[in-house]
Parts: sequence; structure tokens; C-alpha cells
Amino acid sequence: MKPALSRSRASCATSFHGVGPTITSICTRTPSLGTGPVNQVGRPAAWWDACVASLEDLIRPERYPRSLNYDPAWVVSLDMGPHPLWLLENLDLDLTPGARVLDLGAGRGATSVFLAKEYDVEVVAADWWTPAEEVQKVLDAAGVGSSVTAVRAEAHDLPFEPESFDAIVSVDAFEYFGTDDHYLGYLTRFLRPGGTLAVATPGMTKEIRTLGAIPHYIAECVGWEALAWHTPGWWKQSWELTGLVEDVKARLQPDGWADWWLWHDVTCSLRGEDPHAGSVGRMLAADGGQMLSFTLLTARKKA
Repeated sequence: MKPALSRSRASCATSFHGVGPTITSICTRTPSLGTGPVNQVGRPAAWWDACVASLEDLIRPERYPRSLNYDPAWVVSLDMGPHPLWLLENLDLDLTPGARVLDLGAGRGATSVFLAKEYDVEVVAADWWTPAEEVQKVLDAAGVGSSVTAVRAEAHDLPFEPESFDAIVSVDAFEYFGTDDHYLGYLTRFLRPGGTLAVATPGMTKEIRTLGAIPHYIAECVGWEALAWHTPGWWKQSWELTGLVEDVKARLQPDGWADWWLWHDVTCSLRGEDPHAGSVGRMLAADGGQMLSFTLLTARKKA
């Protein structure tokens, strides 16, 4: 369900979240270039050159225990952007076994596999850009083909019956369609009263409209589409004002930039690419954790 831009954003993969030590875990040796906070901007090139990333850096039991159940190589093979299982795990979902869940913008299926295995739920994996047949192969190979169904669907034309889902989850896709003031009203039609809505979407520490311009390093990477990246406060207010949902909770993923960089660094290293060469790497390096993160958003449909 990710438009063409998301493919360019993922061309040298990305991810958003983290903890303080994340970036230092990438380094196999410490250059004598001084120390400083993880999000320090403008580190010397030699510091970055001393960092070597590998799949092992994606194994983080203290932060993402549930994601340990999935081979990092498998997750990377399904890459369409920031580490989807980390994002999903940090939404802290409370799903009842047997519930019916819509995975909206499911990409190549990693999040749908996670939902089915970790929560024992029935999942519909809906995506517009990835053929359903391709996703179904991933689901079958992961052993969840009987509990997850892949569907090709556009976010504004969902082929489902009203109130047919107990939960709707969207990871790194909602920014492409969910900022429209009319969309929450449309989407909640498919959610049963009391049902859960959970979203992980690129976020900002400050509203771009408040800044008066898109920071140049972000504009060089994603252009005007960064206008759909919002603060938790923006999302919370937008959803609460509709009166359609309650118990709205919105927060930034702690140290989100560090996880985004880690994922980006690992996937670029595996491709034999310089993580600083592409627009995503330049954006992340220039930001240094000042503004970029992910917004984690949950709510319940009013009964």
C-alpha cells in the first residue's frame, strides 16, 4: 500500500526507533575522534568509516524480544522501509486470540506474519503496491497461510464489509493516505465498536508548518511528501476532534533516529553500498536525531 516514493525511500533501506546505545553497537572499534551524544551532528567522516554494520546488530533482545523469533535476513529480504517488526512491537498491541485484524499497507507480508504468530489472530494483509500472489507465497512459506489472506486493495477503496475487523494496524503506510481529514471516518467504518486502531508512521519533533519550511535535507530526500510527517500532538488532536475514537495515545518512538540509522546502515552494508551516499543516508546524517522519528498512535473506536 506504499506509493512509488516509498520504494525510493527504501532503495537503501531505512528504519525508525531505538535506544541510546544503538548507534554505538554498530562500531567494532572506537576511533580517537572524541566522544559525544549519539545524535551529535557533524561527526568526522573517519568516525562513520569506523562503524561496521551486520545482521547481528539487528538482534536486540533487550529492546525487541518478540522480534528475536524472526531471522533478520528474512526481515531484510522483505524490506520496503524501516524495520517493520520493531515498529509493530513498539505499538504494544493488546489483541485477543482469534480476533480479525486488517494489516493496512502490509508491504511484502512481514508484519502480517508477525501479527499471526505473536497474537494468534486472523489477518487480512492488504497492500496496493505488492501483488497479493507474491505476498501469499511469503505467508505460506512462513506457515501462516491458513490464518492470513493477502488482498490487493487501495486504501480508499477497501473491499470489506462494515464492522468486519476487531483491529486495524498500519505500519509505515498511513502517511500516504491517512492525513486526509475524511479518512478516519472512512476507515473506522470497517472497525467494530470498541475495536483497536494502531498506526506507526514517520513523525517529527516539530510541525513543519510551524517551522515555515521543510528542512532542506528532508526536502532533498522526500520532497513535499514530508508534509505528511507529523508530531504525536498533531495526530492526537486530529483524531480526538473527530469524536470517532477514544483513548487516543500518541508518542514518539524513543531515540527513533538511532534505530532508523541502524537499519539503514545494516541494509546498505549488506548491499555493498555506502550508507552516506544516498538521499536517505544524507538526510539521517544531517538530522542526527533532532527532528526525525516515528509517531506511534493507538485508539479505540467509540462503542
